Amino acid sequence: MAKHRIYAMSFASVYPHYVAKAEKKGRTKAEVDQIISWLTGYGQKELQAQLKKQTDFETFFAEAPEINPSRALIKGVVCGVRVEDIEEPTMREIRYLDKLIDELARGKAMDKILRKE
Repeated sequence: MAKHRIYAMSFASVYPHYVAKAEKKGRTKAEVDQIISWLTGYGQKELQAQLKKQTDFETFFAEAPEINPSRALIKGVVCGVRVEDIEEPTMREIRYLDKLIDELARGKAMDKILRKE
């Protein structure tokens, strides 16, 4: 089975859309970066390096320093698909990030987005 085309897309090409979606709803780039860091373990310098290298989505998640185990608490629908039901691991990680950005844009509190008790 062929890989989904999003795997080959550069993370840097989609990142501005994440930021724009958040800023349009009164949130900040720093909050987007905080979500990405929470999910992947990338620090600010590492994230900037990945953006500069034009890393594709598959590599971005494969090279993530520390995927957050609490991401399993992320539930809901993105693009008409339940994120918890996605079997392919890389696609699930991408959709987790999409879901977190959606929650940010909808005004959810950061503590809830980052699944803090």
